[in-house]
Parts: sequence; C-alpha cells; structure tokens
Amino acid sequence: MFGLTKSELKILKKLSTPIKIQDFLDTMPVNWEKKGETYMSPRRSLKAKKMHCFEGALFAALVLWVHDEPPLVMDFQNKGDDDHVIAVYKRNGYWGAISKTNHSTLRYRDPVYKTTRELAMSYFHEYWNNKSGKKTLVAFSTEPFDLRKYGKKWITAEEELFSMVDDIDNAPHTQIYPKKNLKFIRRADKMERRAGKLIEWKKTHPRT
Repeated sequence: MFGLTKSELKILKKLSTPIKIQDFLDTMPVNWEKKGETYMSPRRSLKAKKMHCFEGALFAALVLWVHDEPPLVMDFQNKGDDDHVIAVYKRNGYWGAISKTNHSTLRYRDPVYKTTRELAMSYFHEYWNNKSGKKTLVAFSTEPFDLRKYGKKWITAEEELFSMVDDIDNAPHTQIYPKKNLKFIRRADKMERRAGKLIEWKKTHPRT
C-alpha cells in the first residue's frame, strides 16, 4: 500500500485524525537543512525524523490519504520572506489545516473556516518579517493542490522533490489584497515581534 513498509504504515495508521497528525508533527524536530536544501519525500522525512514546512505538509497529506481523505496542500506566497505550505482537510464542510513550523505562529487550524480564503486569511496577521515587522503574506493557492495527480512515487522517492515544489509554486494563486491597500497595513509592533522570536527547535539542537 503506497509502496510503504508494514512498519511505516503502522505509524501512519495510528494517526487517524488531524489532531493526531499535528501532535506527531510537533514531536518532529525542524529540518534546518544543515547539509543543503532538501525537499524530502514522506518516507525520507520519517527516516530522518525531522521536517520543514513542505516536508511536514506532504507527510500530513499522505496520512490523510491513508485514511481515505484527499491529500491536499495549500501554498502561501510572500514578499521578501519564505513561503509556507500546509496540508488542508475538511470536517462537516469547514476547512482546517495541519502545519509544520518552528515558530509560535503559522500553526494548526481547527476546522472552522467556511472557505479556503477564510483559512488563508487566518494566517495573514501572523506572517511578518521579524526584523522590519512588515506583513509579508501576499497570495495563497486559489484551489487546494491535490497530490494524487503525481500518483504514488513521491511518497517513497529518494530524490529531492524539486519539480513538485515548482508545480505548487507555479499553480494559480489568489492575491490577498489590492496593491493600493498596502499603505493601510500596519507593521507588527514590538511586542508581536518579540513573541515572534520564540522558536521550538534551535539550530544547535542535535536532532535537527
């Protein structure tokens, strides 16, 4: 099933709800990419026991698929900052999100959002540059990106998934606000930036 071993499937099958998936991701150290840029498959991430946001989103999407839910991810594009990728799911018609992040923000979302735009906007206020305080989130995936279009090779691939990253990045995105509204957007204040410096896994941690 999915090209995974029995022991790998056993781990995934235990993660039977979005909350359990998120709790599992939270135990995984962040992947600081100390030996160079990576876009690991779920199998490689599980073996390495560390993940960054893209790798965590793929892993979460796979677990949803194992439990007969569509493996959907959503991309956030930013100006002058790193993009962010999340896995998304639905409960009773409402969207929620599973997210791997090293910060106190951009995390899990409960399924209370009627549309993907509502879900995306819940991340807007949290997405700022920690040095300047500028809000940097400018666009989100117009439609959730369905990973089933790639078949199943990406699940166990040994190579970096650069082409998948490019496809997600180049898929249609919806702008969050018109350019003329940029002048009305307030920067994160000192207290917010202070809180934003809190991270879960330091680069010096041996597990990262």
